Amino acid sequence: MGNENSSIVDESTPPQTLKDRSLTSVAELIKNGGARRIVVITGAGLSTAAGIPDFRSPKTGLYHNLARLNLPYAECVFDISYFRENPLPFYMLAKELYPGKFSPTISHVFIALLANKGLLRMLFTQNIDCLERVAGVPGHRIVEAHGSFATQRCIDCMTEFPDKEMREHIERGAPALCVRPECRGLVKPDIVFFGEQLPSAFFENRSAPASADLLLVLGTSLSVQPFASLSIMAAEGVPRVLFNKEKVGDVGSRADDVLCLGDCDSGVRKLADELGWRDELEQMWRDLVGEKEAERQLSSVKEREADMEDEMNRLVDSVEHKLELADQADEDAVANARQVQVPGLAPAEAGQEGPKTTDIGSSGSQTGTSVQDKMAGREGSEASYAAAAAQGEDGDDVTKDAREKADSAKEQRQPQPSSESQVGPDAGADGDKKKNNVGSSSDEKPPEPPGTPPKPKPVKPQVTPFMTTEEVKGSSVL
Repeated sequence: MGNENSSIVDESTPPQTLKDRSLTSVAELIKNGGARRIVVITGAGLSTAAGIPDFRSPKTGLYHNLARLNLPYAECVFDISYFRENPLPFYMLAKELYPGKFSPTISHVFIALLANKGLLRMLFTQNIDCLERVAGVPGHRIVEAHGSFATQRCIDCMTEFPDKEMREHIERGAPALCVRPECRGLVKPDIVFFGEQLPSAFFENRSAPASADLLLVLGTSLSVQPFASLSIMAAEGVPRVLFNKEKVGDVGSRADDVLCLGDCDSGVRKLADELGWRDELEQMWRDLVGEKEAERQLSSVKEREADMEDEMNRLVDSVEHKLELADQADEDAVANARQVQVPGLAPAEAGQEGPKTTDIGSSGSQTGTSVQDKMAGREGSEASYAAAAAQGEDGDDVTKDAREKADSAKEQRQPQPSSESQVGPDAGADGDKKKNNVGSSSDEKPPEPPGTPPKPKPVKPQVTPFMTTEEVKGSSVL
């Protein structure tokens, strides 16, 4: 987890660097040239005024609201193992959070202003929204510790995926597949999921806080490692300023720590006032976001929280609705509409049952329901993925070879014409037979000889997404 909460330094303890533990003293340090290598650490609280939910806040937090979806647990939408089994929830959510729908806050612009004045050593952010870039912070000064939507690639072969095509897939809520025909793995934005390593840029620049002469911490809970360790790397005597709704980590335990509790934007405006930068900052921000967005962000915190709760309800309702629509689609509908096949997914009749795949649990592997059905808790997840992929243009995400195999398999499953009447399977336990509408109404299948045991109903193997061609053939579906 993150840093353990520490007790606040005793008020009688004098600071080593600052005159006193106040924003006024922090501003004097900056103006006097004592802070020229400022390191900034930010989290989701930096972007809440922009309308982007954080993850853990009650009522308005993303995880709190995702809990109402039919997911095994809210965080699984960012779990790489779950994504491999069922990418739809993430793609539906990504459409709502994708860059271009939100504007930077004044706190984002304050960091850009530090960079413009040559004072920013490095910005470490947990955020994936790219608003630091939009605000004007130079890319070489940003370490996106948890990745971002800025780029995307295949999760199998790591081949990059084009920006334009990715945006189209996100807008459709249709999972993108690798551009390499021999791979066709799933594509996701370069966001760090649970189960993935942080980007190399984080580890390459991790020592930056140790050389800082001022550390600003904005809107982060400091609860996720290794990001949370950045705040403790600042040397003793280096002031650390926290802009957050509550005390987090060990910030406040050192003699030169300054706590500015409240929303980030209010705290940043106070520091800008002390620096004499307020007018410059406000103008820079309003020119960037426009007057309407500026006024919306300036609404009271209570109003913003109410708006955020409404926005979260709308966001989750939208995702829930799209997932329900996807769940209602089945493979027969997809075949009739497009007659296409998702690579690695053989055509199968809706509702079929068969051998189960391995259920992965905390104690190891065991036999049970398929991973996807176990985790998602919904039937027809394979058909949902096929339906989403089939929404694209002809040939998009589906190879010619896959279509031909789908058509061939479909023909093989069709009943062969016969001069005699076709009769369906056993109707029930009493041995009565169903009649077919073809031919005379008196045509029946000859009765079985006495003593013949009843034939079991055929069980058709279930084919799950991303099976190889060999696995599909071995399943006896083709």
